[in-house]
Amino acid sequence: MPWLYRSLLCFAAFLSIPASAASKEDPNILFILADDLGWADLGCYDHPFFETPNLDDLAAGGMRFTQAYSPAPICSASRAAILTGNTTARNRFEFVVKNEVGYQPMLTPLRAPAFTVDLTLEATTIPEAIAANGRPTAFFGKWHLNAHYGRYLGWSPTHGPKSQGFETASEDFGSHPYSYWNRKKLRSFDETIPEGTFPEDAVTQHAIDFLKEEHAAPFFLMVSHFYVHDPNHTRLKWLYDHYLEQLPEHTQNREKVAHYGAMVTTLDHQVGELLRGLDESGKREETLVVFTSDNGGHPNYAGNAPLRGSKWNLYEGGIRVPFIARWPGMIPEKSTNDSPICSIDLFPTFAEITGADSSSVKDGISLLPLLKGADAPSNERQLVWHFPYYHPETKYDLAPETIGINDGYTTKTKPQSAIREGNWKLIRFYDSDIEELYDLASDLSESTDLAATKIKGRERLSKEHTPYLNKANARFATTHPEFKK
Repeated sequence: MPWLYRSLLCFAAFLSIPASAASKEDPNILFILADDLGWADLGCYDHPFFETPNLDDLAAGGMRFTQAYSPAPICSASRAAILTGNTTARNRFEFVVKNEVGYQPMLTPLRAPAFTVDLTLEATTIPEAIAANGRPTAFFGKWHLNAHYGRYLGWSPTHGPKSQGFETASEDFGSHPYSYWNRKKLRSFDETIPEGTFPEDAVTQHAIDFLKEEHAAPFFLMVSHFYVHDPNHTRLKWLYDHYLEQLPEHTQNREKVAHYGAMVTTLDHQVGELLRGLDESGKREETLVVFTSDNGGHPNYAGNAPLRGSKWNLYEGGIRVPFIARWPGMIPEKSTNDSPICSIDLFPTFAEITGADSSSVKDGISLLPLLKGADAPSNERQLVWHFPYYHPETKYDLAPETIGINDGYTTKTKPQSAIREGNWKLIRFYDSDIEELYDLASDLSESTDLAATKIKGRERLSKEHTPYLNKANARFATTHPEFKK
């Protein structure tokens, strides 16, 4: 009797569906990742001009971390570390992906390791761990974890999101300048977009559609925005003009900063649309929302003051990022947390919340106690970064040597690594064999190197740093076979 067999199958499927897909204690997870957004770019992080009302509201509804870090000062390496919960050193994935394996083109004292072009399929990712418990997983936006396939940032059919644990994924540039990437359009505005409005963003809309679907279990949704990565351009003349009027006349790269401010506000609008979609789905109260950035801001327009440095280097401007979490009824509203954390902590945090297996995580730790308002642990946690590459890859010899605060241009970055313990931070530069030491509690701008006066402290951190890198099997820049002094 086929009808009876079908009925039994339907009844069995019904029994396997939870009575409630999500709850306050077992929430959906919405993870929003911005691209190149600096620590000080949001209104809730005290930016004097950029307007970010939606992200400010998100922070008011939950917790804002003041000492949150990205795992790397650059896109691909950071994303790989976030998804695996392990440092760039352990992943052996420290730079951006290229079209193929090879070496950096410049002739420098040291040669950086060969490029890593794909996040290995052997690595366990957040969505793989969560999906193993029968939860829906989805990804929309920028991937940047495989060799460019077909076009710049194109997803690989073998190493794209669907090969790394995401059940649902859709590839689209959205409204980002990548979608109209040519010189003519990057010098013009779109007068057809009415004042006070924004262009529709397909990345955001795909995510909203997913939010509004019915799911048999709590979901994990990652929305990886292309904003505010360059090309630094807005099509919105009304928003550009607004910032041009706001910025003081003496602002360095004033027109570039006006474009950048418009991109920041556009990102904020997209986050707002996403959060409104969550509200309309009726799932706000049982959804944990986490927002952060993959690395610090671009030096040509993001600024990053009061932090020194920028994207591409391990001073605070390159790795300190905004980090906001909202979980109604679980995370205290309007709360601020000063504990040093890193985005590699997201994997074990999400795993603890969902009951997923996080045994593959060696470096990240769960933030769940902090999110629920517990005091920071008394032991001094160590955070480690490793960047064995040079930058910029073109015209390296012409780039300025000194990395300062709000330089307004791209400076030379050389192979380096760093460790932070408590308020102390040590940065090691490999091609000069120099170490710098900073007390971040009294010197947030890293302007006073204490390596020569706090010798015991420098030596202690240095001795703790090296064994970690060796144990993690880190790759190092080595003597360049063609370089001659």
